[in-house]
Amino acid sequence: MFPEHLTKLADDIRDAYQTAGLWIATAESCTGGLIAGCLTAVAGSSAVVDRGFVTYTNEAKTAMLGVPAVLIADHGAVSEPVACAMALGALAHSRADVTLAVTGIAGPGGGSAEKPVGLVYIARARRGGEVLVERHVFPGDRTAVRLATVERALTLALTVTQGNAA
Repeated sequence: MFPEHLTKLADDIRDAYQTAGLWIATAESCTGGLIAGCLTAVAGSSAVVDRGFVTYTNEAKTAMLGVPAVLIADHGAVSEPVACAMALGALAHSRADVTLAVTGIAGPGGGSAEKPVGLVYIARARRGGEVLVERHVFPGDRTAVRLATVERALTLALTVTQGNAA
């Protein structure tokens, strides 16, 4: 179902998080649950995956994650502040130690000069720690953008256990 390199990342996260005693949760917009789906595609993932929030609409981001509607109105759903708020909201509404949040424009439509198709913000939050937010413009069609987002988000999750911030 998922490309082998992504399930390998999910396997590595399962092993590393289980060893470290960490739980993970996701808050997804443009990926529609693919990150949580990839994490749970591997056996034993229930030892580290707490939950996933699919918050495709602005209303869902506000209702499920507590993202302030004014933040979305001021910056747009696809923005660094909203990605950060989504990651923090997932922490607040779960027992996870680490959360991943993604919001973006997967295409083929919906882009603009300021926010092109392929623009994705990926946030990683750690309970009691800082939130890291990355801005990417991934090339390709809708599927390519979504899978590239999954790969980068999983890579960010794995770095928590590797002692670096990249």
